[in-house]
Amino acid sequence: MSPANQPAQPQPSHAPELRAAARHLGRRRFLTVTGAAAALAFSVNLPAAGTASAAELDAARLTDDPFTLGVASGDPQSGSVLLWTRLAPVPYQADSGLPAQRVEVGWEVALDERFRRVVRRGTATAHPEFHHTLHVEVDHLAPGHVHFYRFRAGRWISPVGRTRTAPSSYSRVSDLTFGVVSCQKYDEGYYTAYRHLAQEDVDVVFHLGDYLYEYAVNDVGGQRAYPAGTLPGLFNHETVTLEDYRLRYALYKSDPDLRAAHAAHPFVVTWDDHETENNYADETPENSVPPEEFLIRRAAAYRAYWENMPLRRPQLPDGADLQLYRRLHWGRLAQFDVLDTRQYRSNQAYGDGWQFSGPESEDPSRTLTGSTQERWLINGWHRSNALWNVVPQQVTFARRYNSATLPSKVSMDSWDGYPASRDRVLAGAQAAGIENLMVLTGDVHVSYGFDIKRDFDDPGSRTLGTEIVTTSVTSGRDGSEKPSNWDTLMAANPHLKFFNGRRGYAKVSLGRELARADFRTVSHVTTQGAPVTTAGSFVTEVGEQGLKPA
Repeated sequence: MSPANQPAQPQPSHAPELRAAARHLGRRRFLTVTGAAAALAFSVNLPAAGTASAAELDAARLTDDPFTLGVASGDPQSGSVLLWTRLAPVPYQADSGLPAQRVEVGWEVALDERFRRVVRRGTATAHPEFHHTLHVEVDHLAPGHVHFYRFRAGRWISPVGRTRTAPSSYSRVSDLTFGVVSCQKYDEGYYTAYRHLAQEDVDVVFHLGDYLYEYAVNDVGGQRAYPAGTLPGLFNHETVTLEDYRLRYALYKSDPDLRAAHAAHPFVVTWDDHETENNYADETPENSVPPEEFLIRRAAAYRAYWENMPLRRPQLPDGADLQLYRRLHWGRLAQFDVLDTRQYRSNQAYGDGWQFSGPESEDPSRTLTGSTQERWLINGWHRSNALWNVVPQQVTFARRYNSATLPSKVSMDSWDGYPASRDRVLAGAQAAGIENLMVLTGDVHVSYGFDIKRDFDDPGSRTLGTEIVTTSVTSGRDGSEKPSNWDTLMAANPHLKFFNGRRGYAKVSLGRELARADFRTVSHVTTQGAPVTTAGSFVTEVGEQGLKPA
């Protein structure tokens, strides 16, 4: 969603060798040229040999705290966690205040916060090619346990993070509670929701996209209204290059409430559009630039995303691509099929936006997930032995009319713009015998609770599952409890059971008899200190899907 009146800024330039490679090869193959690959280390799984063999920086020489951006963990598996940090003594500087040398960093995992019972320890290398980020996959941990972790570089010790492993694959888990967040535009408010989420008793947090926004951030931080000159001018243009994206992650991760949430809970992340560019579709940019030019930008954005998120090695980017869709399990209670609805989608029909459905949008060949990911999702359901099958993804899945008078327009950027794709997915869920389906969604900056109908034209048709749409953390500024279109949307969509326009997050608890969704909201984000309240609570029962007030 495009903010209004973004100031025009001069655009940074990509490295000349990348431009030359893109023009010569075009599209998918542009990063296979040696010069381009060496420039950004995009096409290899390890740092470029020349830099990797350079002299090591003695961590004892670090005079400033390198852990300014905190710690994080992610993608919990049975007996394994992924730990993340980034060395950045000067985070608002392109080189983060470090030379282009590798740094050896120690790490520890313990059963207690004081590290009296350390269960694993080791060292890892922070390579300059990866902007001195670390992705440490720690195995041989006890399944289903809380663990604490920290890093050490020279005399500096990182903040302590808290994480947990998933239960063993075949354990009969009785419950799971998780948070759901999305859309955290830095300059539209404070991350008060994250401060509250850090205090919640949840096992894991799902981030559904728009971790950052590509638009310019001025020196006062927009709605945060810092004193003039607080932020450097290097943030006051749109992100285009790898350096731009890396610096923007530094800005976002410098927020103490976001760091607190990462340190408190493991995150499972997936992107939407703004981590790269608003409403892009696969290789098609929002604006009229050559496709190879956009693929350079996309490659830079994907590279920076992997560097700054707690992702495992299988998600390491390869050129302009990164396979983000993946499957996680929580014993036999839940299977999570994390989707990517940006990288493989057909271009939005009818020029995007809210349009009437027609032959273009209803074309059966159109896809939101791509055929490979679609088959992966449905095949995974056929093999699932989980009680709950949960799909964390980006854009509104259920049909959403914006008028009670038919025909009504629908969003071409959501699943409504790809109805054949949605029908195939729902048919696949039915064919696989999935009885307890839950879709998790972000993107729209409001909270929705939907019943997922097999036929949205027939309110009496079978309810196949539920959709929990989390509001934004800040995007849209303070919002309102009852947006101006509340009456219209509630009347036009009988399967819509809840609608709230405040900022916040969702908290979902899965059990063996029912699931509960609490929509947690804060009254304001443009100033600090708002309390958190529960705007609505709903349950859906095992074997009898449909949202009911709790």
